[in-house]
Amino acid sequence: MNIRKKVRWTLPSNTGRYAALDLWVRAAETQGWTEAEIQYVMDEVVEAEDDAAGLEVLAWYTGT
Repeated sequence: MNIRKKVRWTLPSNTGRYAALDLWVRAAETQGWTEAEIQYVMDEVVEAEDDAAGLEVLAWYTGT
């Protein structure tokens, strides 16, 4: 899946990938993302090697 959309939200500092993912999902739902799009990003974050890599995924799908 090639998602080019970005979620408008602020990534909190000193937050692990799972806590950040929870916040990101809420913002994505509010902004009309489909379940498939959200699931795709969730899978990428969960499959990331570590917190830093997971947070990079979320940063990619975050816009200002």
